Amino acid sequence: MNRQEIDQLGEQIVGALIEVHRHLGPGLLESAYEVAFCHELTLRGLSFERQLQVPVEYKGVKLEAAFRLDVLVERTIIVELKAVAQISPIFESQIISHLKLLAKPLGYLANFHMKLMKDGIRRFANFPS
Repeated sequence: MNRQEIDQLGEQIVGALIEVHRHLGPGLLESAYEVAFCHELTLRGLSFERQLQVPVEYKGVKLEAAFRLDVLVERTIIVELKAVAQISPIFESQIISHLKLLAKPLGYLANFHMKLMKDGIRRFANFPS
């Protein structure tokens, strides 16, 4: 995928996040938003993997289940879903690490505990220089 295609896919993902929030609003558990978001991706014809366990290699040792992604869309974009009062810096650090470890170009951190969903979406890029 080239950068333009990745950005277009990102726009579809943001649209799906906003659509879920428009219908469900804030106040539910992350797991409910995840199911609804994945359903919205299906409606849009996008492939995804949920709760993907990702091993990490450290000096020749494979660390099983080193981390788990909420959603990987089209095997390209990472989406981490939250339903918290405030995004902690650790959540931002985690998505940046996930992007680097998996060499993915784009990630979104989406917090559904917001009055307006657009205020709860953070975009993280990992495009090569």
